[in-house]
Amino acid sequence: MPDYPAPVRHLIDALKKLPGVGPRSAERLALFIMQSEPRLAEDLAAAIRSARGGIKNCSRCGSYTAADPCEICSSSRRDKGLICVVERAADILHIEKTGQFGGVYHALMGKIAPLDGVGPEQLRIEALVKRIQAEHPREIVIALGGDAQSEATTHHLLEVLKPLGVAVTRIASGIPVGSGLEYADELTLGRAITGRRPL
Repeated sequence: MPDYPAPVRHLIDALKKLPGVGPRSAERLALFIMQSEPRLAEDLAAAIRSARGGIKNCSRCGSYTAADPCEICSSSRRDKGLICVVERAADILHIEKTGQFGGVYHALMGKIAPLDGVGPEQLRIEALVKRIQAEHPREIVIALGGDAQSEATTHHLLEVLKPLGVAVTRIASGIPVGSGLEYADELTLGRAITGRRPL
């Protein structure tokens, strides 16, 4: 049985690399794109190029932004004395959707994972320490997942932050153990933020 032409196979292979897209879904998506009006493919390609080229990480918090600093960091309505530490920039978006947090953020850009060669020095922990020393926030909220690497990162953060004299809290339970923030629904994540506890 003949296979798809090489460009279609390449498109299927590229789509399979997306999270949650298996071989059958990638094939259906590729065929949908091929059967649609040419404008759809052009718009999709342009949107991907625009997002990758026009969006960067905020130099202050690490969030996705078109302007540096981002809207959250530059807003006078945000509580600058409350910094929420998350693993990735996407986690900021997840928490923002809850509407339950009025402070600012700090994305570590990863978590401690020795087996993957990721130690504290590869994360934005030193930048967090400098930020705390410069801005003197009253509270640091640790909003990491419940997996082993997140727990190790949380314990390391506690060791680093305790000598700085800042209150450290952690989001309440509600995030499944062994899971990341991206898998929590907005209500669960919102309750976890509002029910944070001291560490």
